[in-house]
Amino acid sequence: MSLFWRIFLLNAAVLSLATALLLFTPATVSTPARSGEIAGVFTALAAMLVTNAALLRLGLAPLSRLTRTMATVDLLRPGRRLAVSGNSGIATLIRTFNTMLERLEAERATTAGRALSAQEAERRRIAQELHDEVGQSLTAVLLELKRVGDQAPPELRADLVEVQETTRNSLDEIRRIARRLRPGVLHELGLTSALRALATEYSTRGLNVRARIGPDLPDLDEEAELVLYRVAQEGLTNVARHARAEQVDLTLRRTDGGVELLVRDDGRGLRGAPEGAGIRGMRERALLAGAEVAVGASPGGGTEVRLRLPARTLVPPARMGVSTDAKPPPEPRG
Repeated sequence: MSLFWRIFLLNAAVLSLATALLLFTPATVSTPARSGEIAGVFTALAAMLVTNAALLRLGLAPLSRLTRTMATVDLLRPGRRLAVSGNSGIATLIRTFNTMLERLEAERATTAGRALSAQEAERRRIAQELHDEVGQSLTAVLLELKRVGDQAPPELRADLVEVQETTRNSLDEIRRIARRLRPGVLHELGLTSALRALATEYSTRGLNVRARIGPDLPDLDEEAELVLYRVAQEGLTNVARHARAEQVDLTLRRTDGGVELLVRDDGRGLRGAPEGAGIRGMRERALLAGAEVAVGASPGGGTEVRLRLPARTLVPPARMGVSTDAKPPPEPRG
């Protein structure tokens, strides 16, 4: 039964009951109406309205739940669905809404994956240009300044040494930016070394970062390792910029369900601040690996960022070098 006919029949039932009461009961209304009759009519009208309102509220309750869900749904927190209930029309509407959510979440994950892949490719390109073009140019300038400084008169050498130091600092800053854009240590030495290097990089200016990496970590695919690294990097960046913290614990450990990354600081906490672009970016990256990011208050004050990677991101045994029944490839000759 459609929603239109359901509401129509509810109203028809109330009106039919009122008509039956007028026809088959001794209730009458004289002309002009007396005060007792007027009170009776208005009492009956109030009863009809209350009954109609109660029946409509009962019939439209699933729509109210659907409205609340639509107002609070967030595609960065997938998996929320509304239980199918109510008559066939409302149940169909709820099922359609759940199907739409599944499609939107899948499309958003695909779009976010393409955007982040393009972003990583652009980061690699910019980092390569900074390292190869700008870095080499500054290195050549630094060598030329040293050559000129060796031949310059004594009164100019102090100024040339200062220019050399400025150029050297600029070269170090460009290399640092290139490392942040493209974490070469992640691809060359692995996730553990990359996280330790990240902790060392942020342990400056009154901030101490302790890296606690579990010894029994499983092998992860490249996408999962990049998600872990970027979330850790964004978490430490937020701490350095906003938290006013002195101590940060960067923990990566194995769990029963997969792998867990935890960035916990002793700063001033969230203080009701809305989620910014950094946290939303972490959630989008986590969705690519089927992970979940939780941002909240840490037990000792401050803020903690917790990322849980499911077990399906682990590298299967065939990719981990475990022996199989397959024949090894022939050794090259010569």
